[in-house]
Amino acid sequence: MIELFPHGLPFMKMHGAGNDFVVIDSRGRGAVVTAALAQAVGDRNRGVGFDQLAEIRDAADADFALDFWNADGSRAGACGNATRCVSAYMMQQLAQGAVELMTQRGRLTARRLSDGRVAVNMGHPQRDWRDIPLAEAQDTTRLTLPGAPAAVGMGNPHCVFFVDDAEAVDVSGQGAIYERHNLFPQRTNVEFASVLAPDRLRMRVWERGAGITLACGSGACATAVAAAERGLTGRKVDVVVDGGLLQIDWREDGVWMSGPVARVFDGVLRPDFLAGLE
Repeated sequence: MIELFPHGLPFMKMHGAGNDFVVIDSRGRGAVVTAALAQAVGDRNRGVGFDQLAEIRDAADADFALDFWNADGSRAGACGNATRCVSAYMMQQLAQGAVELMTQRGRLTARRLSDGRVAVNMGHPQRDWRDIPLAEAQDTTRLTLPGAPAAVGMGNPHCVFFVDDAEAVDVSGQGAIYERHNLFPQRTNVEFASVLAPDRLRMRVWERGAGITLACGSGACATAVAAAERGLTGRKVDVVVDGGLLQIDWREDGVWMSGPVARVFDGVLRPDFLAGLE
């Protein structure tokens, strides 16, 4: 790594509703992020700290491509809030009001709203047990687990529990258990949600590979889909997360998520920090 960046590796720190990210712009070169680099940078005591790391890459048939990494060095298939944050940066870079990007989830569209928020179409939810994926055939609206949670795929697997009071849930204890439950062969994000009104949910989240986070964009989408399918809410809801507010609108063309974005600071990972990383 040091051979590639003798003067250090530039990065940005961004967040969407408290869901925080390190962003590395690798356009014009090959991807540089490895599991070891993601782990080192993700360490909040010895590195920078993040919920996810997003690497911007060139794309032949879109404005750009994005790869996502968790703080434990594992890969993430989707990250809605990081997508919104990076899209805001790229819209400014390209002087465009909307962008198209490629992720493992496929081609996504993002646009800047008149109030400064950024919206992204996260695509259609994955509802078949094989696509989420689950280890065995299940009714994905009510799994055979205590509490009968729903399973929803949004590029990442999600296990959504509906509870009377999300504030009272032991998110750390329960989230860690279900993240690695054998029903989820790729592990899972775990959401705990309570219904505040027909158009408003309170959600807390445990993210696979990251733990408790202040927000999870794909998790908010999955929770809204599960709530609508159970008839608890309509298809357009506000989702109150620990870090703020996200708006979810499940439309015919996919699940749209909108919310705030912030670019906090720019920095450089020093050569001595990069030494020995692969």
